Amino acid sequence: MGHAHTSTETKLAKADALCADKGLSLTPLRKRVLELLLESGGPVKAYDLLAALKPDGSAQPPTIYRALDFLTQAGLAHRVEALNAYMACVHGHGDEIAELFICENCGTVREQHAPALPDHTPEGFQISRSVLEHYGRCAQCSNA
Repeated sequence: MGHAHTSTETKLAKADALCADKGLSLTPLRKRVLELLLESGGPVKAYDLLAALKPDGSAQPPTIYRALDFLTQAGLAHRVEALNAYMACVHGHGDEIAELFICENCGTVREQHAPALPDHTPEGFQISRSVLEHYGRCAQCSNA
């Protein structure tokens, strides 16, 4: 537990720094939601996060969704569309985009970074978010 806890603390500190660089505030609730995502090691559904926060007594569904919206907008989490779940990301992508590789057999999600795609956006169109998800079988399931 010590090593994982240290890794989580390091990632939370990095998230704090990324937010500070962007002039954003990582409130205690947002930080706790990010911590839960980091500790899970994979995608988590919003209601599972809510259940984990219930002992704190403060979280309601809209509160969780606002925290998740903040984390995704700040680049600290990704929404995995296919699973309707969220996963932590404290890499700071810069000009790169995140690609998610989703195993249709075991549900494992891996993230990789790729150079930004050329801009083919129609004139006047403003992108609010992009999702690049690939579906298939992970190496472990392919070899089984």
